[in-house]
Amino acid sequence: MTSKTEKRDSKPLRTPQEVMVAEELEKIFLASTDPVATRLENFTKYVRRQHLTRFLALYEVFKRALPVKGSVVECGVNRGFGLMAWAKLSAVLEPVNLTRRIYGFDSFAGFPSVTEKDRTGPAWETAAPGALRADSYAELQTLIELNDKDRFLGHIPKIELIKGDATKTIPAFVADHPHLVVSLLFLDFDLYEPTKVALEHFVPRMPKGAIIAFDELDNPLWPGETNALIDTIGMGKLHLERLEFDPYIAFARIS
Repeated sequence: MTSKTEKRDSKPLRTPQEVMVAEELEKIFLASTDPVATRLENFTKYVRRQHLTRFLALYEVFKRALPVKGSVVECGVNRGFGLMAWAKLSAVLEPVNLTRRIYGFDSFAGFPSVTEKDRTGPAWETAAPGALRADSYAELQTLIELNDKDRFLGHIPKIELIKGDATKTIPAFVADHPHLVVSLLFLDFDLYEPTKVALEHFVPRMPKGAIIAFDELDNPLWPGETNALIDTIGMGKLHLERLEFDPYIAFARIS
């Protein structure tokens, strides 16, 4: 599966000038004589506007879920931009909330399968088994361990990766976690079937006020997410909102 940040760069949606800016920023970053740690501390010098926008959008979504009891479930981890954003935001904004876990679901092997409800969009050739693969599982496990050493109550686990075909891992996970309450469900599977399974299994565990967020809703390139919402909750059952500065994420409060 994937994060919007990565997918956006893999599609022909950027102008030649935007491509040039990204390439020049990379050159400047690599040419700097500062230690890498110093460059990372000054990341705003090198990060593209679009990626900073993405982080701020995730912050706004997370902030709306802060008062709600429950864990964060991210469906579609890819390289971990969103997963680690949720974890770091939790560490900063609620350092003693030891019961809020961050669960990330991904095959880490690209799309397991694709249905006809995913092939109606212009990107149907991209939506093929194995597409958008991100072999980031081992690296993320290392980063999770390091993150635990850099936060309050780090001896209590915060992040868990669930690897495999989500249509199988989600039902098994819910069965094995009867205590699960979901305060924030972030859907970025792109495809119909895993999104439908996620909605069917996680929404019943979301209390009033919990946030459900979509990354591909109303996206002609990836119709599966919209179709999954229509076939489960129903489009008219959610008061969908958007952020003024981000064109992609849609979210709603469970009522």
